Amino acid sequence: QVQLVESGGGLVQAGGSLRLSCAASGRTFSFRTMGWFRQVPGKEREFVASISGSGYSTDYADSVKGRFTVSRDNAKNTVYLQMNGLKSEDTAVYYCAATGLATTIYDSWGQGTQVTVSS
Repeated sequence: QVQLVESGGGLVQAGGSLRLSCAASGRTFSFRTMGWFRQVPGKEREFVASISGSGYSTDYADSVKGRFTVSRDNAKNTVYLQMNGLKSEDTAVYYCAATGLATTIYDSWGQGTQVTVSS
């Protein structure tokens, strides 16, 4: 497991942009797939985006394709979520997560950062 700390959330107008950051501890960051999830009040946590350890493979939920971009800087042990064209339905607590080594299971989670989009 690794310790993860999200930052960059805040209040933004619809159509605006935010960039979330997730700083990870440890020496195994580059070997872990990193994911972003979000949780809407009263709803189940949902997948948003992921990026492989190398950074060459990414995946996105249909709801954010074309608007969000996940990236990582392994030298800084940091993963990012660039969010453009934000909509009110993007309002949620966003969580950073890391898979274990040699597994697709997310076993490390950050504390979350609030993103609020006003319409």
